[in-house]
Amino acid sequence: MVLAAATTVFGNVAALGAGLAAIGAGIGIGQIGGKAVEAIARQPEAISKIQTNMIIAAALVEGVALFAVVVALL
Repeated sequence: MVLAAATTVFGNVAALGAGLAAIGAGIGIGQIGGKAVEAIARQPEAISKIQTNMIIAAALVEGVALFAVVVALL
């Protein structure tokens, strides 16, 4: 009885952790995109460098979020 309740609680906490990781990644990528748009508006001639850096930063954020989801669900 106690073991079943503990398993249910742990599953709920794991789902909460995975959800928080997804929300964090969404916020991070939103900020990266917003700042990139601002930078491109200020310096349109630097669009290729800004876009490259934005893609690298977004990939890093997604990688951390993926690890967080995997750890939360294990």
